[in-house]
Amino acid sequence: MDSLITAAARALAAGDPIGALKRVALRDDAPALALRGIAMAQLGDLVRAKALLRSAARAFSPREAVARARCVVAEAEIALVSRDLSWPAKALDAARETLEAHGDRVNAAHARYLEVRRLLLIGRLDEAETALAELDSAALPPALRTTHELVVAGVAVRRVRTKEARAALVRAERAARDARIPALTAEVETAFLVLNTPAARLISNADERLLLLEEVEALLASKTLIVDAIRHVVRDARTVVSLAGRPVLFALARALGEAWPGDAPRDTLIARAFGSQFTDESHRARLRVEVGRLRRKLRPLADVSATKRGFTLTPRGAREVVVLARPMEDEHASVLAFLGDGESWSSSALALALGASQRTVQRALDSLAAAGKVQAYGRGRARRWTTPPVPGFTTTLLLPAPLPID
Repeated sequence: MDSLITAAARALAAGDPIGALKRVALRDDAPALALRGIAMAQLGDLVRAKALLRSAARAFSPREAVARARCVVAEAEIALVSRDLSWPAKALDAARETLEAHGDRVNAAHARYLEVRRLLLIGRLDEAETALAELDSAALPPALRTTHELVVAGVAVRRVRTKEARAALVRAERAARDARIPALTAEVETAFLVLNTPAARLISNADERLLLLEEVEALLASKTLIVDAIRHVVRDARTVVSLAGRPVLFALARALGEAWPGDAPRDTLIARAFGSQFTDESHRARLRVEVGRLRRKLRPLADVSATKRGFTLTPRGAREVVVLARPMEDEHASVLAFLGDGESWSSSALALALGASQRTVQRALDSLAAAGKVQAYGRGRARRWTTPPVPGFTTTLLLPAPLPID
């Protein structure tokens, strides 16, 4: 490897893409193309970066398996940043195995972290934790140690374990300082904001207040019956009853939770559950049926009793009932949560992350675009959607992940 290629690689490792381009901008050999692609990625021109890396992979000879594998890993990172979640994971696995077989431990670890970050992004936390446990960050360079701790913090945040998340971010901050890469330092600072901005809204006795993630963790561990409008479950510290697939039952549970310790009138329950402003005997009969179903579902946690004007929720072991809601509620809040990370998403990537059909996501995006909440650019398969993050709020709890059961 000649001196210019070596100098460009060192500049990229130090987070200096401009310095790297000054050395290889006019060269079209395979190593230069690869370095130019990585430099363009660091500068944010992901389309050009992807094209350069593919050209580099084709330019390397079949005997240069390690160089080709590194190009694949770099392209996978671009796909992750550009939220191309349909990028073939098998290609990344093969590249990682090639790097491990040839002793390139650092780039192999980088490939593994890309896999874990993708799993984390789409809410597959168990798989992410399993893969993360197989990685030893102690001998890795500072930049990868920073990545490791950011992923650890990301898993902990989604598990609502704030002490673990904060400790990981402190370690990430220390590693980023050692790496001396401004972009990494900025990423750690952004991650800290998750712990210091409102993550949910508490509704109790007709009063509302915003909660930090640390306060949400304390609430989940308390002797409180929680009607969770973020995950669509009803739970206490030990038992979780999911109503995620039962929107009518959850609407009734939330209305009862907001009315506690009083009762919710029948007309209110009918309006919330069935969307009807007018009630007749058929609505009342249907309400009785749905309340009976809700009573059976909530039997481990609470009883639903009839009153003169409606129904009331009576917890069995909890001292009080509260509703946990999103900081800002919207019909398509889950879509907005993903777009709130500031990255551009395709509708197919959103569908994969949300576990919904692409057509459902597309309808949500069209509705949000009509309301001026999101914007699109590009056409056809290159079409991407984005929105600026809502200032002062974290969307962590809106992302798909199971709730902890202590």
